[in-house]
Amino acid sequence: MSDLIKENNVLSPDGNKLGEVRQFNMMLQTKVGASEDSAATSYLRPETAQGIFVNFKNVVDSMNPKMPFGIAQIGKAFRNEITPRDFIFRLRELEQMEIEYFVKPSEWSQHFEYWRDEMLEWMTSVGLDMKKVHDVEIGDGDRAHYSARTIDFEFEYPFGQKELYGLAYRGDYDLSRHQDGSSQKLQYVDQSEGGSEVFVPHVIEPSFGLDRTVLALLVSSYREDNIGGEDTRVYLALNPKIAPYKIAISPLLKNKEDLVEKSKDIFGKLKSEFGNVVFDDNGNIGKRYRRQDEIGTPFCVVVDFESLEDQSVTVRFRDTGVQERIKMDDLVSYFKEKLA
Repeated sequence: MSDLIKENNVLSPDGNKLGEVRQFNMMLQTKVGASEDSAATSYLRPETAQGIFVNFKNVVDSMNPKMPFGIAQIGKAFRNEITPRDFIFRLRELEQMEIEYFVKPSEWSQHFEYWRDEMLEWMTSVGLDMKKVHDVEIGDGDRAHYSARTIDFEFEYPFGQKELYGLAYRGDYDLSRHQDGSSQKLQYVDQSEGGSEVFVPHVIEPSFGLDRTVLALLVSSYREDNIGGEDTRVYLALNPKIAPYKIAISPLLKNKEDLVEKSKDIFGKLKSEFGNVVFDDNGNIGKRYRRQDEIGTPFCVVVDFESLEDQSVTVRFRDTGVQERIKMDDLVSYFKEKLA
C-alpha cells in the first residue's frame, strides 16, 4: 500500500505527503489465563449489542415474548481510540445503552419511525436543549453495509456538531450471522394469527452513549447570570428528574439547636418521600445557595426564626432565585406538584 501511494503520488486532502501505512486495531487486547505463557489472547468488547443476540434464543425459549419485543441493556464497552479527546465525548472505556427491538421483516419501517419519535421524546424529557439536536439521515454510501436505514442524532457541543445517538435498521444480519456460526436456529415462530409463521426477526437498534448524554446535559443546562446584582452566578438548570438532589434543607444558622432540630425533622420527612434530598449547613446561607445552584439542586428549603413561630419555611427556586413561604405541613404536596 505504501508503494502504491508513493508511485501514484497520493496526497492528503490538504495537499501534504502521506506517511507510511500502519495497521491500527480498534479493539483493546488483553490476556486471559493464570500465567502469561499459557494465557490466551482476548479482546474487550467494542460494543454491547452482541451479548443480546447471543442470548436471543434463551430469552425467546424462556419468556415466549410476543412480536414485536425488545431486549435492552447497559454496560461497558472498550475501544482503542487513537486520540481520546473532548472531555468525556471520546473515551477508551465507555458506557453504552442499547436496545435490540425485534420485528417482523415487513413491519420494520413503522417500528423505525416509532423509535425515532420515542428517542426524540426521551431527549426532551431528560432536559436536552432540543435546539442543539439534529437528526441526520445517513446516505447509502455512508451506512453500514447491512443497514437499509440509519439516523444519527447529533448535538451541538462546544467543539462542534457531533454524534450523540444512533438509530439503525440492522435487518436480520446479526441473528443470521450468529445462526450460521453456532448452527443454532435463531428463528421466531409467530402463532398470533392462527398460523405458524417462522422467520428470523429483523432488528431496529436505538443506541445511546451514556457518557455523551451526561456531556450534552451539562452543555444544555449550564447557565450564568447576575441574579440580584451580585457577582456572576453559575448554575445548572437541570431537569428535576435527573438532578442529583431534588431538595436541599438548611437551618438559617447551624449553631442554633432549635433551627437545626426542626430542619432535620423536615429533612427526614422529605427524604423518605422523595429520596434525593440533602441536608446542608456548611457556610452561610448565600454560599449554600450558590453551592446547590452549581450542582443543579432545583429547590432549597430554609428554616429560620420565623419558622418556629408560624410553622412555615422559605422555599427558593434555583433558576430564578424567587422565594416563597410554604407551611411545613404542605411541603410534601407542594413538592409532589413541583417535581411531577
